[in-house]
Amino acid sequence: MPAPTEAFLADMLPRQTAAERAIHHGDAGPRSELWSHTDPVSLFGAWLPLRTGWADVGEAFKRVAAQFSDSRDYRFEVVAAGASGDLAYTIGFEHNTVSINGEPTTYTLRVTHVYRREDGEWKIVHRHGDRPPDEPPPDGELAS
Repeated sequence: MPAPTEAFLADMLPRQTAAERAIHHGDAGPRSELWSHTDPVSLFGAWLPLRTGWADVGEAFKRVAAQFSDSRDYRFEVVAAGASGDLAYTIGFEHNTVSINGEPTTYTLRVTHVYRREDGEWKIVHRHGDRPPDEPPPDGELAS
């Protein structure tokens, strides 16, 4: 793996994993801090319609966080990643055991993130999450 990609992953993945664990415990704040608040930003959530612009994306995070609690096992399995200049990406699987609207569930999402370096710090500018083709959606589940 090229050195810029290794440095990007070493910096971003621990912060991103901590933020994802927080949102799955009902706290959208850390995820919101990792995202760029400078448009363009976009979200293709697994169970949400397209959101664009920071105001819309940030509100979606609050809505999603309000449905999550008691995350017992969140892992981000990176399949591929790259970083060059001020842009980077990750592709992987998010594995989670969590309660959604009080109902315990376990699921896996395929996720792609695009990052932009702003003032020397990596920020997420796009997320696309969906279910792998062989996994049915949990009833009433909202995730992004």
